[in-house]
Amino acid sequence: MTHTVYANDTQIYISCSRSHVDTFLSAVTRCVNAVAAWMQSNLLRLNSDKTEFMWCTTVHRQHCLSISCPAIGSFSVTPTTMVRDLGVYIESNFSMRGHIRRTVSCRFAVLRKLRTIRRQIPTAVFQLLIVALVLPGLDYCNRVLHGLPAYLIRRLQSVQNAAARLIFRIRRSEHITPALISLHWLRVPERISFKLAVVTYRSIHGTAPRYLQSCFTRVADMTSRQRLRSSSSHHLAV
Repeated sequence: MTHTVYANDTQIYISCSRSHVDTFLSAVTRCVNAVAAWMQSNLLRLNSDKTEFMWCTTVHRQHCLSISCPAIGSFSVTPTTMVRDLGVYIESNFSMRGHIRRTVSCRFAVLRKLRTIRRQIPTAVFQLLIVALVLPGLDYCNRVLHGLPAYLIRRLQSVQNAAARLIFRIRRSEHITPALISLHWLRVPERISFKLAVVTYRSIHGTAPRYLQSCFTRVADMTSRQRLRSSSSHHLAV
């Protein structure tokens, strides 16, 4: 069992095989009820209406899951197919389609609002608005998108292309590559790889958060036990 505690949010993760689903539900119910009892003893209250429960498994194994749900006292928690975790929408099959769909929808909404004031703002100032209001939405937690199918990443790339066209007033029929080069913008796949590489570098050299450094420490210990020729290098892929 793994737990994560935030200021106003507590998350519990438990893994089990499909033959132990009922035991898993009993453990979750006992754990949540224990948390609720502890909160009540400290004059706090667990909000059952905002408590979410999600099965995480592949699409082909959805039929193996139990139809029963964990309970908080007399309140039964209905399983959901998507939850929001620190601004990232996670689906039960980890496809990330919902997160990308919401990200694209929100960024295009911002672009539509900026389009109404494009003629009144100089290009340099308008570019700053795009960098401040559009690109952060594409870059936020984009490391979790690494390895997704290309057709999903292309949806995010369409937002960046639309932003570049709006800055330079380029028609859709014109090539977008010269505009991206002029703006010094990496494409979305390269932005994801760059962010992942930066976090990896910081984790290896001790400047990342400790929980990330510990992951690489375990990998290094496992590699040293196997006595590989690459154990003395910093390469993660040989």
